[in-house]
Amino acid sequence: MPYTYEYPRPAVSVDMVVFRKIQEELEVLLIRRKHPPYQGMWALPGGFVEIDETLEQAAARELEEETGLQGISLEQFRAFSNLDRDPRTRVITIVFYGTVQFEASEARGGDDAEKAEWFPVDELPPLGFDHREIISFVIMKIK
Repeated sequence: MPYTYEYPRPAVSVDMVVFRKIQEELEVLLIRRKHPPYQGMWALPGGFVEIDETLEQAAARELEEETGLQGISLEQFRAFSNLDRDPRTRVITIVFYGTVQFEASEARGGDDAEKAEWFPVDELPPLGFDHREIISFVIMKIK
């Protein structure tokens, strides 16, 4: 069914903040972006919600496509809607977060992620979009 509206509409995306603990160190899963914007930079796994899926389905799909991880219990955190958060268009993202056991945390890049890797939360590389801010907000929630 085609959709046509007189007024512009924002795009909706999901971003996932997935943690694991090694001994007492908290790490977060990041992907290296394969395409613009922020090509080659690190970012949270995520992507656009398809017209025929729920936010939860989109979060699970994007996480699996970009990192190979599946079956992770994700909890919806909140929306981020700064007007300039994505240089391509107006994008509102819904953030999900979860934790994975070390034994089930082997991640690999896939789809539009060149690479997937774990980083200590206090040693993050430069990140695309507003992902550093998102990670900070989630960490405040879980502490």
